[in-house]
Amino acid sequence: MEASGEKVEFEVNLMNGEPTAQAQPLHHDDFKIIKEGEAEILMHAKNAVFYNKAQVNNRDMSIAVLRKFISIRKQEHEAFLSRRKNGKKRETKAVGATGCENSVDAAMHNGESNGGCEGAREISGDVACSNTKDRNVDDEGKVQQELRPPRVLEALAASGLRALRYAREIDGIGQVVALDNDPVSVEACRRNIKFNGSAVSSKVESHLVDARVYMLTHPKEFDVVDLDPYGTPSIFLDSAVQSVADGGLLMCTATDMAVLCGGNGEVCYSKYGSYPLRAKYCHEMALRILLACIESHANRYKRYIVPVLSVQMDFYVRVFVRIYTSASAMKNTPLKLSYVYQCTGCDSFHLQPLARTVTKNTSVRYLPGFGPAVSHDCSDCGKKYNMGGPIWSAPIHDQEWVASIAEDAKSMKDHYPAYDRISAVLTTVSEELPDVPLFLSLHNLGATLKCTSPSAVVFRSAVINAGYSISGTHVNPLGLKTNAPMDVIWDIMRCWVKNHPVKSQPPDQPGSIILAKEPVLKGNFARAVASLSKAQAKKVKRFLPNPERYWGPKIKAGRQITSKHVSLLGAEAIADLMKHDGEDDEPETKRKKTEESGFHS
Repeated sequence: MEASGEKVEFEVNLMNGEPTAQAQPLHHDDFKIIKEGEAEILMHAKNAVFYNKAQVNNRDMSIAVLRKFISIRKQEHEAFLSRRKNGKKRETKAVGATGCENSVDAAMHNGESNGGCEGAREISGDVACSNTKDRNVDDEGKVQQELRPPRVLEALAASGLRALRYAREIDGIGQVVALDNDPVSVEACRRNIKFNGSAVSSKVESHLVDARVYMLTHPKEFDVVDLDPYGTPSIFLDSAVQSVADGGLLMCTATDMAVLCGGNGEVCYSKYGSYPLRAKYCHEMALRILLACIESHANRYKRYIVPVLSVQMDFYVRVFVRIYTSASAMKNTPLKLSYVYQCTGCDSFHLQPLARTVTKNTSVRYLPGFGPAVSHDCSDCGKKYNMGGPIWSAPIHDQEWVASIAEDAKSMKDHYPAYDRISAVLTTVSEELPDVPLFLSLHNLGATLKCTSPSAVVFRSAVINAGYSISGTHVNPLGLKTNAPMDVIWDIMRCWVKNHPVKSQPPDQPGSIILAKEPVLKGNFARAVASLSKAQAKKVKRFLPNPERYWGPKIKAGRQITSKHVSLLGAEAIADLMKHDGEDDEPETKRKKTEESGFHS
């Protein structure tokens, strides 16, 4: 559709979603059509509703995960029906045709989700969407054989592009509810729903409402809840974890990376309940802080999370977690959290688990973790420690999910506009060590010792030859995850420096203190077979450059766009917008100054 000056003859009434007779006509010249995947939206030229092209990576990854979730949900439902059928057969043999079977149906008719048998209740904790509505219980209290399509809630819809793509591109999806508390955004969302035709209109609905209130008043009603705010998601988490059905999926984005990565530690603590550290692993620590925060909110309602995928891409972190209800499983939460001690002089860091368990016969006791994990001063360089956390120290990915998502995405690569990017991220994630929190930076190790860093292959070979595991990380191309303790890492570096001498440094420097000690372990730098990952051996691209200039966060909706935003939108885009507006959005003196700086073409 080209802009032809014709009028769009509808405008949405925000009270009931119907076109109004007194609608003020809108010209096509006021809009441009943006197509992403199979969805198209009408975007107003004046940034009235937020849209960021860079988030195509986020939306593609979400669609890939959602497709996998729908498949897993169906498998789990079939397994539940099979177990239920086998359980009934065993009960029939034990007590006859009457008895427990009738009591199960009667109990379900009275509102119990899994009948009156203890074993059936235990099954429900591991089955996706296990409440009565999601189990498809009919009026007679019998479980239907077919699983209802999953309901999806997009809590912060803006233009509605994400909801539209879900409805148009994902097979088997049910109702998609798009929320926003901005009237202009809701109007735009409803306009875009109509613009995409009747098939989308039958699936997607938009509401003008505070997402927090809506989620609180719809507990456990949605199989998928998607949070993608402009900034922090912290204010939405408490209501979001209550709105997800048992076994459902919570997808959450955080773009306030300056806060999560240690720029404002006190702000991070107030929002997420953890104190960040400024280190090379800060982006992975941001992921783990967000997971710990979601778990904390879930625990208040006897719920817990199981991460299936957690990624840092572009300028944000994105986590995909399943949420279950279990008072007993919730007790394991302290075992999944740790504090981090980071040396201020060198790159050494250590984790302090929050709790531990003691098992005696069949009983399990939960006790505080042993501590401290470190001495008062760093054992490697003698400097002090900074302490951060608590963070999520359990695995942040389900490798079976990751492998399956990557395989499914490859088979449908034409359906993902950002396939190359999400494939690269999934490939790197699939090769990470799952049980090793945080990572080391090879360049930082060399900078501490003032030496030339060994190549990644040489260093990985030395770690492998020492009997430990090592891998890369999707967060940083120079990052290395390993289960080797820090004294082994520094011994390897000492052996490297012996073969590659450095200039003498002041004796009080951390590097000098580390090199003054003789290595206990003799480093073996012979090329190890596993020093290259499978992706590296096949020369698969893992870290791709940005597809275009100014790829990153965009201006918040409603803010005035001027030449000062050139670093976000680009000089050409700014020039086009200002030409289109035909207005003086800034003083003449300021405009003259920016023109001299080359901001205007």
